[in-house]
Amino acid sequence: MHKFYVASSFQNKEVVRRVSDCLKDKGYIHTYDWTKNNRASSNNDLREIGQEEKKAVLDADFLLVLLPAGKGSHIEFGIALGQGKKIYLYCEDNEVNNFETTSTFYHLPEVEIVVGTVEELVAKVTNSGVYRVS
Repeated sequence: MHKFYVASSFQNKEVVRRVSDCLKDKGYIHTYDWTKNNRASSNNDLREIGQEEKKAVLDADFLLVLLPAGKGSHIEFGIALGQGKKIYLYCEDNEVNNFETTSTFYHLPEVEIVVGTVEELVAKVTNSGVYRVS
């Protein structure tokens, strides 16, 4: 079965858990659940978490990025993009398409923007074939 990683900000951890639980219920494998971590309190914590998250992104077949997302999520986005992985970029509203604030990288062919509910995101992921971009 396909393996996934979910990147987002710490403030979205409940939504991350919901998406992860839905995908795991459908047989997908979550490569790393960072929502179980406490906030890092030292540089050593950051290093250890960073190593786990980097490994999880590399091990995943695809990445989901739930906006709003912070620096770390965008670095994970870049790692996945550089590895040619499929990326689902989720935004509850259409802000991701706001020309004034969007990122050029959000609109690359490897990235599928999903606007709507978490359920719509899960449906999009599970109904489409996951692939690696060459």
